[in-house]
Amino acid sequence: MIFQRTVPQRLSLQPLPDKFADFLRTFAFTGAGGATAAESVEIATPFLSQPLGWVPKVSADVAVEAFDKARAVQPEWHELGVKKRAKIIEKFHDLVLSNRELIMDLVQLEMGKARSGAFDEVTDVANNARYYAGQAPRLLRPQKKRGGMPVLTTTYLHHDPKGVVGQISPWNYPFSLGIADAIPALLAGNTVVAKPDSHTPFTMLLIAHLLSEAGLPDGVFTVVIGSGGVVGSAIAENCDFLMFTGSTATGKILAEQVSKRLVGFSAELGGKNPMIVAKDANLDTAVRAITHACLSNTGQLCVSIERIYVEHDIYDEFCEKLAEAFQSQKLGGALNWKHQVGSLVSASQLETVQEFVDDAKAAGARVLTGGKARPDVGKYFYEPTILLDVPDSARLLREEVFGPVVYIQPVADLDEAVAAANDTCYGLNSSVFAAPKTAWKIAPRVQAGSVNINDGYVAGWASVDSPIGGYKESGVSRRHGAEGLYKYTEPKTIAQQRGFPIWGPRCLPQKAWSKVLSRSLSLGKKTGLLR
Repeated sequence: MIFQRTVPQRLSLQPLPDKFADFLRTFAFTGAGGATAAESVEIATPFLSQPLGWVPKVSADVAVEAFDKARAVQPEWHELGVKKRAKIIEKFHDLVLSNRELIMDLVQLEMGKARSGAFDEVTDVANNARYYAGQAPRLLRPQKKRGGMPVLTTTYLHHDPKGVVGQISPWNYPFSLGIADAIPALLAGNTVVAKPDSHTPFTMLLIAHLLSEAGLPDGVFTVVIGSGGVVGSAIAENCDFLMFTGSTATGKILAEQVSKRLVGFSAELGGKNPMIVAKDANLDTAVRAITHACLSNTGQLCVSIERIYVEHDIYDEFCEKLAEAFQSQKLGGALNWKHQVGSLVSASQLETVQEFVDDAKAAGARVLTGGKARPDVGKYFYEPTILLDVPDSARLLREEVFGPVVYIQPVADLDEAVAAANDTCYGLNSSVFAAPKTAWKIAPRVQAGSVNINDGYVAGWASVDSPIGGYKESGVSRRHGAEGLYKYTEPKTIAQQRGFPIWGPRCLPQKAWSKVLSRSLSLGKKTGLLR
């Protein structure tokens, strides 16, 4: 069985397009690199008791074959030119939007999130595809730079592709993180070998299918499915640049692997993201946004808010309002728009969340709302949870839970709130809810790659023209913006010298030329011509 075409009526999956079904069959029987896969991995779904299907688990040798093929086709892909590459990504953008229902169905079935969270992935990918397809031709155009000697030196900056980019993506946003980072890599002229998490391979295969439908040549984007220890290591050992999204612990291991080969590395890692709520915030307006910031994707996202610091004057009122909002959230596992909170991805993730909450309770924390699993809703569901009075000894005070759990802590003033927000080894995302004048004073003081004012994370994340990433142990390099494209390139300076060399004309002695050059440099500084 490659993919189940029928599921219980309440989870009715629309019929698979014939081309995609054929694509899955071909992949399953041949493996990513064209070799027969000796093993398969069964794909569970949080919504159903029976498996969703199976895919081949490739060996390290097959992963290396995928790199060999990607490396062979990369020069031709680069020679195609950025404008033609952009046309393919534009077509992919259109296919994403026209196939959004199938994408959302598949993301929900594999990962268990609510429909709104699945749609977030569709819009994020479309947003990135549109932005980079429109900007890449301009950003990758040779750029004229100031030469070593005015008039006589002409200098241009070129951006060459790295070669073959390895990508390792997580299960929590299988569509968005499966392709959004690869889009600028492809536009820069690289080929990509991508490993999805074993929980969510079908979504990655759908990505590959849509790219093929958009006109992407064979071998330019290759999917390899397998364990991190085998396939992930093979990617780290063979790529020309590595893009990784996942835990800080795994990121450190991969960084060490690629650094030994002097290969570039970009990573978005863990976070323990803070929110500051000032006493001049509009609580009625804020609570809805804060609920989304904490519970979107059932809290299973690196930028989710897990700790909230509230000025003492409004602490009681805020706790009451947020508890009511959490309690009003509808939990459910259907392929429709009726529920706000979906399932956790697996039994192990449910166990992890429960362990964090139980540890905090045992240490003296108080549960304001939630705090337990909901097997009556589905096998991996967990109630939206707020904890108060969390002591220093509790693990969740500083460790990432990755679930629908948040704690609230009162602070005397905003200085204490900023200090508490920054007291962490992480620095990925943060949020400030306050009157705009207050918020714009606080935001620059928070040590995080993105600070959202009167929003949890979406405002910063959706601003794709501006780079985002992590401080401290939350990441290396950036995604989005020009930086998110240029990291996949090697900058190359091409300079032409005319007339006579910078070290002086033949007719002038070196001592005399040194005086002329020194005076010219001083004059250039005074006039601003050489700044």
